[in-house]
Amino acid sequence: MRDTFQPCTYILATHRSGTLYIGVTSNLVQRMWQHRNVATKGFADQYRVYRLVHFELFGTMALAIAREKQLKNWHRPWKINLIEADNPEWRDLAFEVGAGPIRRAMDAETSSA
Repeated sequence: MRDTFQPCTYILATHRSGTLYIGVTSNLVQRMWQHRNVATKGFADQYRVYRLVHFELFGTMALAIAREKQLKNWHRPWKINLIEADNPEWRDLAFEVGAGPIRRAMDAETSSA
């Protein structure tokens, strides 16, 4: 999956049943790196939502975007049921897709002190 065009939707969480973030990308590994290294500012960074708990692959970006919109309109219990259907422990799936560990700016500050 590394460095390939693979449209997908994904859900990030702070922890089990915590804050959720739904996104779409054409390269999940690259996007996870961006989230975990605070390469882009936004909701996920503001609320520290870095754990990949669900993702779905698609053949086209149009399908992935349509699914993202659908998921964003779902009620929270539906989203939680979707996550728990395949990932009942809310494991961080980032390692399974080839993304590295969480490394935020504050981690760098703590390690340099």
